[in-house]
Amino acid sequence: MQKPTGRIDADGNVHRDAHVVPLPQSVSPEARRYLATPFPIGEDWPATADAAAWKRQIALVDAGLRQSLEAMLPTLPVRTEKRTLGGVDVYVATPHTLTPEQRGRAVLYLHGGGMIVFGGDLVRGQAALSALQFGCTSYAIDYRMPPDHPYPAAVDDCVAAYRALIQELRPAQLVVGGSSAGGNLAAALALRARDEGLPSPAGVVLLTPEVDMTESGDTFVTIGPVDMVLKGGLMSVNLLYAGGHDLKEPYLSPLFADFTRGFPPAFIQAGTRDVFLSNAVRLHRALRRTGIEAELHVWEGMPHGGFGGTAPEDQELREEIQRFLARHCRARRT
Repeated sequence: MQKPTGRIDADGNVHRDAHVVPLPQSVSPEARRYLATPFPIGEDWPATADAAAWKRQIALVDAGLRQSLEAMLPTLPVRTEKRTLGGVDVYVATPHTLTPEQRGRAVLYLHGGGMIVFGGDLVRGQAALSALQFGCTSYAIDYRMPPDHPYPAAVDDCVAAYRALIQELRPAQLVVGGSSAGGNLAAALALRARDEGLPSPAGVVLLTPEVDMTESGDTFVTIGPVDMVLKGGLMSVNLLYAGGHDLKEPYLSPLFADFTRGFPPAFIQAGTRDVFLSNAVRLHRALRRTGIEAELHVWEGMPHGGFGGTAPEDQELREEIQRFLARHCRARRT
């Protein structure tokens, strides 16, 4: 089925064929301002085999984010350092102010970016932002990405870093989390840890997760044109990342895994304008059908990735994530 297309006008209204989807009045003023702001990343990606063109496109996207992150990072109340865990570069960020309980928790954070962007030094900013969102120390992995390093390189890096980190922290202190592509990797890491006999983390936090690379869910058609961030999906990027592997492989599309063999407690988030809403809904049902503890949180009017971090809805999401950690992460031994 061909996915419909749409465009967003200067007032935030979505024009979809002959229909107009108005800017929602049911969300906060901050959220409405975000929805009316043009998003810089488009849908035009190079041919899968054109590695040079992919590298140029990736560099262009990263350059735009680098400028904003470099301006923002000095203002954030966190300290950061670069480490190596299991041979993988990791940026560690710790908020300046933590309660004793929060100091006993940590997140192994896997950044978003469609498996292709926001890597390298940009991970430092992702570590800082995730430390504030999760309310604890964040270990953000700079995993390898295409076109030079397609699947399974990223999953291998995540497993290697996790294996090393649980030598320093008890798994009961640690959640694995990520947004979008990072949500895919967080779920894949939990599956690989299970299948390789490693202890499971205390939980997984899957924020608008890309858990179905086949893009078979209903909202890829119904919501796609209304999501001002992804604008319909990432199939070209998915094929680049998969490197010829079947997109239904569970470590590529965790939605299709066998959850009867176990999975950590899960926090799953999406929005009603998020093309990945079907991913979140279907994963939640797959986990619940097998008795896995799973929470599904859906925000009104929210596109892929939230409202930019400053809306009241974004604060609610932070509070819910931290409540999940408080429930599932056990304190550090003294």
